[in-house]
Amino acid sequence: MAKKKTSLFECQHCGYQLSKWMGKCPDCGGWDSFIELNQEQQEVIKKTSKVRTTSSKATPITEVKQDDIIRFSTYNEEFDLVLGGGVVPGSLILIGGSPGVGKSTLLLKVAGSIAASGKKVLYVSGEESMGQIKLRANRLDANHKNLFLLPEIKLEEIQDELLRENYEVVIIDSIQTMYSANLTSSPGSVTQVREITFELMRKAKETNISIFIIGHITKEGSIAGPRVLEHMVDTVLYFEGEASKELRMLRAFKNRFGSTSEIGIFEMTNEGLISAKDIASKFFDKSKAQAGSALTVAMEGTRALILEVQALVSESNFPNPKRSSTGFDLSRLNMLLALLEKKLELPLNDYDVFINISGGIKIKESSADLAVIAAIISSFRDRPISKESVFIGEVSLTGEIKEVFSMDLRLKEAQAQGVKKAIIAKKPNIKLKLQVYDVDEVQKMIELF
Repeated sequence: MAKKKTSLFECQHCGYQLSKWMGKCPDCGGWDSFIELNQEQQEVIKKTSKVRTTSSKATPITEVKQDDIIRFSTYNEEFDLVLGGGVVPGSLILIGGSPGVGKSTLLLKVAGSIAASGKKVLYVSGEESMGQIKLRANRLDANHKNLFLLPEIKLEEIQDELLRENYEVVIIDSIQTMYSANLTSSPGSVTQVREITFELMRKAKETNISIFIIGHITKEGSIAGPRVLEHMVDTVLYFEGEASKELRMLRAFKNRFGSTSEIGIFEMTNEGLISAKDIASKFFDKSKAQAGSALTVAMEGTRALILEVQALVSESNFPNPKRSSTGFDLSRLNMLLALLEKKLELPLNDYDVFINISGGIKIKESSADLAVIAAIISSFRDRPISKESVFIGEVSLTGEIKEVFSMDLRLKEAQAQGVKKAIIAKKPNIKLKLQVYDVDEVQKMIELF
C-alpha cells in the first residue's frame, strides 16, 4: 500500500507552517504567502530542526568541565562592547538592519582591521562585484592582503573556497541572496535561508571559523525569514539609525557569550562608521534653555547617557486630544498624563501632548519619568528649565518619586558634562560638586521650577 503523502504549507514571509493552505498568514498577517513544500523541502526542515541526530547520555552538571571562552578583537571598541568583549571563534553572528544603515560598511571595515592583525578573512558578497567592494575598501582603508573577496551566491562554491584556505573569519553579505543547488526554491525563500544557515552553523562549529551573516529586515523591523534563523545563530545584532543622521546604534537581542544590555554607538563619517568617541554631546543641546525641554540620565548597559526629553503641549481642536511619543513608551506617557491631571489638576485632557527623545535613543527604563513630567509642565506653563539641571526618577501611580539603579554613575556623568543641579528621589552616599535636591512626591518637584 502506498504511503500517504503529507501536505505542508509554509509562509514565505515568516516561516509559519500549516497542514493546509490559507490566504492570510495567522502569524505575520501576510496575504497569499503560503506555498506547498515538496518532499525534499520537508526533509530539509526535519534536518535543520534537530542539529544533533545521534543519541547522547546525560551527564551530572558537577562532572561537566566549563569551557574557557577565548575571544579576539574586531579592533572596534563599540563592536567589541556589544559582542561581550570580542569575537568568539566558531560563533555564528547575525546582523540585521534597514537598507543604507551601514551593515556592509561596518563589517568591511571590521574585516580589514582583523585582516591587518594577521587573520585570514573571507568577504562573500552576493549583491556587489569585487570592483564595487574594492572602491568602498579604499575609502574605509580596509585594503590588506589577508582580506579575500568572493562575489558568489552559490553555497557549494562558498564551501569549496573554505576548503582551499584556512580562513578564520567569514562574512556573508547577505543571507537572503544565497542559494543551494540541492534545493529547488528560489534564493531568499524560507527553505533556502534555513538550509544555508544550518550549513554555515555546522561549518562554524566543525572548523572553529567565526561567521558573520548580514540579514535584511522586514517592514516591521525584524529579520526577514523564519524565526528558526534567530534560534540557530549564537548572536543576533540589530543596527538602528536613520540614513539621514550621522549616529547609528548597534544592539544585541541575543548573545550566548555576553550581555544583551550593552549598546554600541557609531558615527558615520567620510571614512565609514567609526566608534563614537565624544557621544555625550550628541544627545542633548547645550544652548539656551527653552520651554518644553528637560534633561535626564539613562543607562544603556554600563554606559550613562545624558538625554534631552522634549515635550510640546498645545490646545487640541478635536474632542479626543492627540498623544504621540517617539523614543518613550506611549502607554507610560498616558499614565503620567493621567497622574498630572489627578495630582496637579492640570487640564491636559484639552491639550495635545507630544514627547520626543532627542538623538534617536529609545528609553526602555522608567528613570526618565521625572524628566518627562518636567518637560510637559515646562511646555504647558511656557517656562524654560535650566540646561544645568537633570531629572532622574521613576514616578508611581500615587505620585511618589522612586529611586532608580546606578544613581552614583548617573550623577558622575551629569557632573562631568557640566550639570550643576540634580532632582532625584534620594541623596547619594558619594560627595559631588553638583547640587542635589531629593524629592519624594511630584507636587514637591514643582516647587523647584
